[in-house]
This record gives sequence, structure tokens and C-alpha cells, in this order.
Amino acid sequence: MNTKLTLQLNKEVIEKAKEYAQTQNTSLSKLVEVILSKLVSDDQKQELSPLVKSLSGVIELETDYKLKDDYADYLSEKYK
Repeated sequence: MNTKLTLQLNKEVIEKAKEYAQTQNTSLSKLVEVILSKLVSDDQKQELSPLVKSLSGVIELETDYKLKDDYADYLSEKYK
């Protein structure tokens, strides 16, 4: 059974998604349905790629490291 869903998205994203759907010979609704069904599917547990697995644990951070503070400092320097 199909049910209507209303979404509010950035206009540019919608236009690009419509173009993409057209190149795939599908509707935007079907495209969204496929993507959402993959996200919620129990069968689609994503495996880490070998590259990502090899990089896991490469960087050791201090136990009290605060990513948000570090990122805020970076942005502060960037936009001086």
C-alpha cells in the first residue's frame, strides 16, 4: 500500500535528484523509496571496506580529547 509523504528539502537538492532519477529511468518517489528501504533494512548491514578497517585505530587520542572544542578552534582560526 502506498502512502503520500510530504518532505521539505533544499530546492537545488530536489532539482539534482530529479535529474538523477531521470537518468536512471525512475521517478523521484521510487528513488527515495529505494534509498529509505536500504537504510531501514536489517539485511543491509554495511561492512567496512578493507581500507577503513586498516585505518581503524591508527590515531590515538587522549581520553579527555574534545572534538567539538578542537573543531571550534579550527573554525575560529579559519574565519579570522
